[in-house]
Amino acid sequence: MQIAVISDLHLGRRGPTDGFGHDDAEFLRFLTFLEVNFEHVVLLGDIWETLTGTLPGDQAGELDAAKAAHPELAARFRRKKYLHVHGNHDLVSRYFGVPEEITLRANGVRLLFTHGHQGDPLVSDRQSASELGVWLGGWLRRLRLGSVYRLASTLDSVRGGFSLDATRCSFQRAWMGRAARRDVDVMVTGHTHLATRAEHGERLYLNSGSCSEGQLSYLALDTRRGNYTVHREF
Repeated sequence: MQIAVISDLHLGRRGPTDGFGHDDAEFLRFLTFLEVNFEHVVLLGDIWETLTGTLPGDQAGELDAAKAAHPELAARFRRKKYLHVHGNHDLVSRYFGVPEEITLRANGVRLLFTHGHQGDPLVSDRQSASELGVWLGGWLRRLRLGSVYRLASTLDSVRGGFSLDATRCSFQRAWMGRAARRDVDVMVTGHTHLATRAEHGERLYLNSGSCSEGQLSYLALDTRRGNYTVHREF
């Protein structure tokens, strides 16, 4: 089975808090490339940005506004090729049937796809505080305090133990522990915005990186050939 994975688009209602950073028409061409070359495209969470409204708490309203701002992308994601997982920034999607994880088995390989925020202690244990922090970050962007926002994002990555170095990344270690308990061969997450491939013994960890802020990364999984690659540009 050939599977593409993208995550962390952070599509919003347009304006300064919309973290997508791509022209929609160009991104639709990228999606067409994925559809032509892969059997499935997994949307691995934080596809929509619902936590940065003017006032906190109206995530359903922000989801509707984001989809209205990007109607062609919203329509494309409804095609049968796409498999959806919710993240912490579009958690409200769970009320519309979007699951927390997907498990697939193909060619004798068991794969688990989840956004990954469940392995981030602040997000999983202090959800309200985490969401408040994202909301405040939205106001930093509205007030054009981009340097402060970027510093806060960097500090959050340090706080979460995120790293491209598999020996130092506590986030990876936490998820590979879960992979062992679930008897999963390939563990696939997003959340950290750090696209990576790392072997942990006989198991493999993959992170889809981010397609926000004008960045572009995706995973290409070929279970028949045993090829699992990270692509950071199209």
